[in-house]
Amino acid sequence: MAKDGLWGRQKRSFRRTTIADPLATVSATDLLRRDFAPAGQALDQRWVGDITYLRTGQGWAYLATVIDLASRRVVGFAVAAHMRTSLIEEAMEMAIQSRHPAAGLIFHSDRGSQYTSHSFREQLARHGVRQSLSRPRQCWDNAVAESFFATLKIELVYRAPLPTVDAARTAVFEYIEVFYNRRRLHSALGYQSPSAYEACMLHKPTAAPAA
Repeated sequence: MAKDGLWGRQKRSFRRTTIADPLATVSATDLLRRDFAPAGQALDQRWVGDITYLRTGQGWAYLATVIDLASRRVVGFAVAAHMRTSLIEEAMEMAIQSRHPAAGLIFHSDRGSQYTSHSFREQLARHGVRQSLSRPRQCWDNAVAESFFATLKIELVYRAPLPTVDAARTAVFEYIEVFYNRRRLHSALGYQSPSAYEACMLHKPTAAPAA
C-alpha cells in the first residue's frame, strides 16, 4: 500500500455508553414504537434523550441531550467528564426549567443504567413525566437521538480537536444554541430550523368556533 501511495482509513475509537443495569427493575415499555414524525405533534409532548462520548485532549467527555420530537429542538443538554446519573439529570432539569411541560409528557431513552436508575425515575415522577424505554438491543427505537449525535460529530467534533472538557462544553453550547436550534434546516420540518418551526407552530391561527 505504501509503495502505491495508499493509506487505510481506520475506525474512530468507540466508547460504549449504553450499559444496562442487570439488577434494575423497571416496568416502563416503549411508548413511541418508532413513531418519530413531528407532523401534527404538539410541543413538549414527546421528548427523547441519550448519551454520547466526545474525545478531548484531557480524555473522554460525555454529552447528554433531551430533544423535543415535535420540533427536533434540543431543549436540554449537559457535558461532563463522567456519565453518571447526575449527567442525565442535569440535562433533564435544564429541559424542564426551560420548557415547563405539562404532566403526561413522555420521555424516551435506551435502557442504560443511568436511565433506569431509581434517582432518575424519581426525577421524572416529580415532574409528572412518563418514562418510555427502547427494547433491549434495538438502537433504532431511539433513532432521532442517535441521528442528532451523528450530525453533531460530523459538523462539530470531527472538524477540529477539543483540547479540554471545558472546551467541549463551550463548543457544544455554541453548536446547539447558536447554530443547531436556530439556524440548521431539517427536512422533517419542511426545511426550517427548530426555532423557526416552533415559532410557526405557536403563531398558527386556530379555527374559529362553530356558530
